[in-house]
Amino acid sequence: MAAQKLLSLLVFQLALVAFILDVANAQGLKIGFYKNTCPQAEEIVKKAAASFISRAPSLAAPLLRMHFHDCFVRGCDGSVLLNSTSSNQAEKDAFPNLSLRGYQVIEAAKDALEKKCPGVVSCADILALVARDAVSMVID
Repeated sequence: MAAQKLLSLLVFQLALVAFILDVANAQGLKIGFYKNTCPQAEEIVKKAAASFISRAPSLAAPLLRMHFHDCFVRGCDGSVLLNSTSSNQAEKDAFPNLSLRGYQVIEAAKDALEKKCPGVVSCADILALVARDAVSMVID
């Protein structure tokens, strides 16, 4: 029975990863997308994600969920990372997103990328890469 639940969970996770990769590819992000503008981008993101996932593997699922929530409303645009202002409630503060976690991983990856390639890699792409790498680390 436990093996069947584990298999079901694995199939579900793989389906979500396939969905993420399909959405990311539809919007232009693919392996090597930044090879000319920021050649180390994927490695920088992977290293940042690994520093968190190695200490807290259970953070992979919330990062995947954050990416899903970002893509759900109007496409994968990084809007789930924005903070509210005095005149506008951000997506991050909407009820379904209040339990999202893992923002510190995205921020660490963004900070590392900005040091190496300022203004090159979009927040939406960072979120997609972090989700991909985090899930990959716990599945392998």
